[in-house]
Amino acid sequence: MAKLGFLGLGIMGYPMARNLMRAGHDVALWSHTANKAKELATAEKGKFCSTPKEVAQHAECIFLCVGTTSMCERVLLGPDGVIEGAKPGTAVLDASTISPSGSRRIGESLAKKNVHYLDAPCTGSTPGANAGTLTFMVGGDKAILDQIRPWMEPMGKKIYYCGSAGLGLQAKLSQNLILSNILQAFNEGMVLAAKGGVDPKLMLEILSNSAAKSGLIEFKAPYVLNRDFSPQFSVKWMDKDIGLMLESGSELKVPLPLTGLTRQIFQAAIAKGHGEEDICSTIKVLESIVGIEVRAR
Repeated sequence: MAKLGFLGLGIMGYPMARNLMRAGHDVALWSHTANKAKELATAEKGKFCSTPKEVAQHAECIFLCVGTTSMCERVLLGPDGVIEGAKPGTAVLDASTISPSGSRRIGESLAKKNVHYLDAPCTGSTPGANAGTLTFMVGGDKAILDQIRPWMEPMGKKIYYCGSAGLGLQAKLSQNLILSNILQAFNEGMVLAAKGGVDPKLMLEILSNSAAKSGLIEFKAPYVLNRDFSPQFSVKWMDKDIGLMLESGSELKVPLPLTGLTRQIFQAAIAKGHGEEDICSTIKVLESIVGIEVRAR
């Protein structure tokens, strides 16, 4: 049993922390919404903490999963943050998807206190977080990763070491770039097929037996056809990630023209009130333009 900490109990962080406690670890919990931390601590015999500093005082390794770069900076480096309570040698594993350059700055600040920081964004959405089958992409000191790997395994078994600080995030953003653009191609193709009179279920069968076959499409398409847009990965958070992709492209002088267009669709979906829905709800933007819904007949 390890003394661990977890910061951020959203739709991903809550089940991730729960899996750590169900694996037998002693976990201190903090969330911006205190009731979530109190609820989980009571349900799974964890330790409720009122500040990230208090979590750090308890833990030899701290995990976090929060929304943005500024949130990470606040909980790790801000007043009552981890940096104020962490003992020398503490490991911090950040599963948030944030700016690679921002992550490196955070790591440099923590290193001055002899606190080890790894960027370790994950993929697998809510089903993976619940099942403990997430995939992690890790940047930083490999020796620290090897040390804490057993504590990560209740959350996900596939753990890829990507290299030095920030490279886990670079891999995650590249993966999400491909995912979001595939989703947009799916949206356009299915709306075009439906508008032209092709049965959506038949179109999906054709896709599954062609070179256009895609694991993402096979997973998301049934939700679209059943008009179920409950969030597993919400539009607003993917939009945030696309912004980070474009920022990274600018920093590295890599043109990302397709991704720029995809972001406009995500921005339109948010403007139409779909920001809290799953990313597959972005199809509604095109549906509303042409006056048709892609649904099971």
